[in-house]
This record gives sequence, C-alpha cells and structure tokens, in this order.
Amino acid sequence: MFCYVYGDYFGLYVVGTLADMNRGSMGPLGHATPGVLTGVSLMMAIPSLMVALSLLLPARICRWACIVLGLFYTAIMAASLPGSEPFYKVLAVIEMALTLAITVVATRWPREANRG
Repeated sequence: MFCYVYGDYFGLYVVGTLADMNRGSMGPLGHATPGVLTGVSLMMAIPSLMVALSLLLPARICRWACIVLGLFYTAIMAASLPGSEPFYKVLAVIEMALTLAITVVATRWPREANRG
C-alpha cells in the first residue's frame, strides 16, 4: 500500500504535475470528477480493507479475494508502467511483486481447514 502512496507523493515533484492538478486533471484518468475521485478512493481503500478482511472472512472467500485482487492490482500497476518516471517504475515493480506473491500464496492455501 505504501508503494502506491509514495509513488503518488513523489509524483507531485514531477514538473507540471501540480499545474495539471490545479486544472483538475488526473493524468490518464482524465478530469477529476466526483465519480473518478470516488472510484480512485475505493481502489485505494481495498488493500487497506483486505488487511482486516483477511482475518474476518471465511478462508475460502479470503483465498479467492486475494487471488482476484492480487491479479487485479498487478494489472493496474502494469498498465501504469508505460511512460512513467523511473522512480514510479521501481515502486510499481515492487508493488507487482508483492501482489503477485499474495496471489501465489493464496493459490497454495489448503482448500479446507485441517480438522483434528
């Protein structure tokens, strides 16, 4: 999660970013409409929620959530790589390694809880 935040934070120092923000632009996401901001907020909230949900959800649901969301967030980061700054690429690769690791670990979980 921190890689996402740091990437966005360090991106504020890229020349022209603040001017674009002042014009209401969110780069490839387009204009900062309430819908876009809500969508991005939900996208950023899910990794934080998964920390608690991984303890609260039944194992089968948690396993599939980790697999699906791990692949989804890996794809998001991969899509953000072309044309990005080198610092962002470093953070994106780290984030992709983490989300893929979550996916791999989740695929290896036992399908049923040990009884006994």
